[in-house]
Amino acid sequence: MSHRKSTERMRKVGPYGVETLPQVLSASIDAPGAPAACRGGARTERARLHWHRGDGGDPAALAEEFLAAHGLPLDDLSRPTPAHPHAATGVCGAALYLSAAAGALLAGAPTGAPEPAPTLPDLAVVVYEHGRTPTTRPTPPGPWRLGAWTESWTPQQHAAAVDAVRAAIGRGDVYQTNLVGHAAAPYTGDPLPALARLGALPGARYGGVLTGDGWAIGCASPETLVEVTDGHLITRPIKGTRPATAAGRAELLTSAKERAEHIMIVDLERNDLARVARTGTVTVDDLFTVRRWCDLWQAESTVRAAAANGLGLADLLRATCPGGSVTGAPKHAALTQINALEPVGRGASMGALGWVAPGRVDLGLTIRTAAADGHHLHTWAGGGITWDSDPAAEVAEAAAKVTPIRATLAGR
Repeated sequence: MSHRKSTERMRKVGPYGVETLPQVLSASIDAPGAPAACRGGARTERARLHWHRGDGGDPAALAEEFLAAHGLPLDDLSRPTPAHPHAATGVCGAALYLSAAAGALLAGAPTGAPEPAPTLPDLAVVVYEHGRTPTTRPTPPGPWRLGAWTESWTPQQHAAAVDAVRAAIGRGDVYQTNLVGHAAAPYTGDPLPALARLGALPGARYGGVLTGDGWAIGCASPETLVEVTDGHLITRPIKGTRPATAAGRAELLTSAKERAEHIMIVDLERNDLARVARTGTVTVDDLFTVRRWCDLWQAESTVRAAAANGLGLADLLRATCPGGSVTGAPKHAALTQINALEPVGRGASMGALGWVAPGRVDLGLTIRTAAADGHHLHTWAGGGITWDSDPAAEVAEAAAKVTPIRATLAGR
């Protein structure tokens, strides 16, 4: 099937109804990264594309072609942003979501683990235009109740997977692998307000919600997967976590293990950007800067470069997805190990979610992310494993990352 035929078959034009997950018409329900001028009632949906791995084709090419067909050409990100990008078409931009599995597919890595929430697409593109439409608020939803969480693996199984990664490092198969666990909880009521609360968590640079027919994704990510503005590329890998206390900050800053793990991923991200950058322009700023997310300190660096002439969205996605901080190094070997060790797929987590517009891309890495299908909420959390990793500490770190997410979803 050609890319064009695949795009036409999966295109959904016009406002998209949500049946099992009723829409909450609130200005706070917006895609992560959307500019203020394109949030809330200031924009309406024009067209939508959903894609699953079983549909065939190249998701990166499909996304670029679909956007171009709806007034958002992103075939040359090295050019400056137009002064008034929506003046001719009325289109202000689009929300873009790409799953971790789709990213692994782009990287040529295996993606065989079963998905815990198969109703979620692996690619979603939603094009918006400026303008207001009359809306009526739906009947207020019933009481919200979130049931008990069921983990996809036990702490013992998680710890055993950490030991398996350490053994692989000892053999020289990988240098670092990121392991992620999943959990699901049943709910009653409307999950959208719960998912929208995630975006208000402290440090949520990519806070927002994206919805579809029978699914929704809520994001509280602090991490930039890739940002492009006027031909300038930026990625901000996060690696290294401690409790947000004075002692935790000091421990993070002085940890040789965390710094080595972080620098390894920064080097991987430098290489990823170099694939799509002008030669000699890749630089690293603010190496190992400690920033706060909720009750955690995290180490972040900034990698910059100038986009190569003619760089399009599809090649950008192929170079950067999935993000190195949630895979490991070397990336392909780490993805192969992830597929063998994690019992279920990563679903909405560890992928990309954000906003694209003419000359502008701003995608967050979907860490600190939850998703809803018609019956369950889903969360994911994990961390990078190196030779010096302690299995019990890695299990505890994953729990610390997901605790604020689950508390927020429950309404606490």
